[in-house]
Amino acid sequence: MSWIFSIRNVMCPKERYIWAQVRIIHETDKAVLVENGRKTWIPKSRINRIRLKNNTVEIYVKESSVG
Repeated sequence: MSWIFSIRNVMCPKERYIWAQVRIIHETDKAVLVENGRKTWIPKSRINRIRLKNNTVEIYVKESSVG
């Protein structure tokens, strides 16, 4: 029965969350423009956590959101 779970993970992998170092350029009520090699608008609803570590801002988002 355990092989069923491995097939499901291959077909529908879980999205991973990561801490991404970013530079915040602009902020609106609904989104944040960040730069981490390229400029990207990230909706605030997708940002789970924000932290300041060693004078760099890091956001906790899905891996696909940041690139």
